[in-house]
Amino acid sequence: MKNLRIAAIALVATSFATHLPAQTIQVSKENRTIAITATDRVIAQADIATLHIGFIAYGPDSAVAYANGSLISNAIAAAVIKAGVPADDLESENQNVSPVQDYQVQRLTDAEKAQRKFQVVQSWTVRTNAKDAARILDLAVKAGANQSGQIDWSLRDNNAPQAEAAAKALASARTQAEKMAASLNAHLGALIYASNQVQAEPIRPVMRAMVAGTMAMDKSEPLAINPRRVEKSATVYAVFAIE
Repeated sequence: MKNLRIAAIALVATSFATHLPAQTIQVSKENRTIAITATDRVIAQADIATLHIGFIAYGPDSAVAYANGSLISNAIAAAVIKAGVPADDLESENQNVSPVQDYQVQRLTDAEKAQRKFQVVQSWTVRTNAKDAARILDLAVKAGANQSGQIDWSLRDNNAPQAEAAAKALASARTQAEKMAASLNAHLGALIYASNQVQAEPIRPVMRAMVAGTMAMDKSEPLAINPRRVEKSATVYAVFAIE
């Protein structure tokens, strides 16, 4: 019976070692172990918002389009900074002056097409407190940011929730190991080895909201925006001795 138990333990250890070659477990009568992989997560309310704001402006030629774009660009930057965002947290993302393609104006009248021969496109990212996201976005849009809306939510301190997720995963690994040891009529001993792998966050699709009608916007309230909850997960690989 004892030899059968050792063989079962050796089989379990070999199985986990096959999937995780970075940690090689020497299986023998003197090295009796159980290896467990466990994943857990922590969900926290985001306290940082990264806003993507931008605009598109037109003109009958490149000079006029650039002049129109310059007015809007500086008005947006001034509005954001006046709202209390440090200049270092307003970062340029893209800026471009280019001819308007025919397919972009095919539904316009000839007079409208004549005024849209060139376009200026510019965008920024604005890092701010999550609670201020709606207010900053509102001010930027009312200053002319007619291509805005995407918000990336994050945590000011990523280490604390990641450490908590790892601790929960390790506790889960120990629970699983204890049950496995009990099924083998053995007693779980000390933790011999543990590694932690932080899970990559999913990439969210880029979404931009086109906004028009400046007169109506001037009197409107900010959009109802609530911070997202941010999930942090960790996978722990743990090796325990058994007695």
